[in-house]
Amino acid sequence: MALQVQNILILIFSVLIGGALGEGLKLHDRFIQLGDTIKAKINMGNEKFTEGLITAFLLFCVGSLTIVGALEEGLNNDPSLIYTKSMLDGFSSMVLASTYGIGVLFAALPLLVFQSSITLSAEWLQPFLSEVVIDQMSATGGVIILGLGINLLEIKSLRITNMLPALFIVIILTLLTDNFF
Repeated sequence: MALQVQNILILIFSVLIGGALGEGLKLHDRFIQLGDTIKAKINMGNEKFTEGLITAFLLFCVGSLTIVGALEEGLNNDPSLIYTKSMLDGFSSMVLASTYGIGVLFAALPLLVFQSSITLSAEWLQPFLSEVVIDQMSATGGVIILGLGINLLEIKSLRITNMLPALFIVIILTLLTDNFF
């Protein structure tokens, strides 16, 4: 996905600005806090509950199939990509659940909210979503997933949730550069 980039500078600045914004908003800490709150509410003793919830959410929400599939369903009433993504997510969730436990299941709720918001706002967003914007969003999502892979392989611990604003920053930067350059 990261190789679909149309403008590498926009990708780099989006991740940098998005990461700084996420760090300033303390998104990672808030996600941890939310996961721990859910864990306490359901009286779950699984130590990896919150990590599973966040990992699954990131994996399922930032991929290009999520974005393009939700847009395709919202704009063309064609859910085929979402169905394909659902099958892939189902298999991935089984693998993740074997490591992280039931926390992976709870990623379904934020995934539903995220995907539904894209689908429901697709018609309104259509004038802003050129092929270049979608490619740039997919590439940015690819970089975030690459970071998630680094975490999963325990190469380095990265605060990936802080990079989520990059998915919105890339839209703004792409639209600005398309209109001014």
